[in-house]
Amino acid sequence: MRVLITGARGFVGPYVFEALHSVCGRGIAVVATSKDGGPHPVFGQVEALDVTDKVAVEEAIARHRPSHVIHLAAVAALRAAQADPQSTWRIHVHGALNVAHAILDKVPGCWLIHVGSGLVYGESAKIGRPLDENTLLAPIDDYAVTKAAADLALGALSRHGLKCIRMRPFNHTGPGQTEAFAVPAFAMQIARIEAGLAAPVIRVGNLDAERDFLDARDVASAYASVVSNSDDLVPNTIFNVASGVSWRMGHILEQLLAQSSVKIATEQDPLRLRPSDLPRIVGDANRAREQLGWVPEHPFEETLAAVLEHCRACVVRA
Repeated sequence: MRVLITGARGFVGPYVFEALHSVCGRGIAVVATSKDGGPHPVFGQVEALDVTDKVAVEEAIARHRPSHVIHLAAVAALRAAQADPQSTWRIHVHGALNVAHAILDKVPGCWLIHVGSGLVYGESAKIGRPLDENTLLAPIDDYAVTKAAADLALGALSRHGLKCIRMRPFNHTGPGQTEAFAVPAFAMQIARIEAGLAAPVIRVGNLDAERDFLDARDVASAYASVVSNSDDLVPNTIFNVASGVSWRMGHILEQLLAQSSVKIATEQDPLRLRPSDLPRIVGDANRAREQLGWVPEHPFEETLAAVLEHCRACVVRA
């Protein structure tokens, strides 16, 4: 097997690399690509590939002739997606279609594993129960709308022979994620306070929102499990990647604060409040459990501790 990863320099990319070797064996060949290429501590070398460049994508697919493509390339953070919606559409939709058409033209036997988002369900979360793959897509912002558009477009291409698996991961975190996301934002503030670099006050957004969280290693193992099981899968299958457990953001912060020896107060920051926040988003991943044998293995409490330790180390190195 030869697996080409787009967006490999992103947060999840290194986790996917490790998961592929763990699940599929060390004999698997991995080609790491990203918009910015160059040396990388995990991959060794990352090949430059801008997924919005149709010709470059076709050339890369034709040259490497992968058996699988894991399409991670994306605008990772919601705020960044909102700030430049035109770029978000180009990357999420046109980028995904460039990869898909290149596969159909150059290596039609290749599997495309498209990494979408559980946020595509949007307003449907208000039904009050875990969201499965049959739930109506009702995205509410540029990030989720573009992820949904790509998801649906690839589903349509499957009717023309594209061997695509559509993944819809819910929230996930781990060491290495940027402060654009809530968990490392909390943890980095704590680490700076402990180091005496900031006042003992954490600025927060909506702490009442409840979200389904996973360890990034578990999400990566789901993608690797698709690669490993692809011979037994039906093209155009959709898999949620979720824990089925809701975590209140305030509880997550409390868990992190409990690991600090410094007394820290909290203060609401209006800039961190999103008026469109959905109160509760929880996923149903029974299909992945049944067809892939995938289950989350890492307790989220341990994930939170690992994120905080990583942030402490980053503060010391800085």
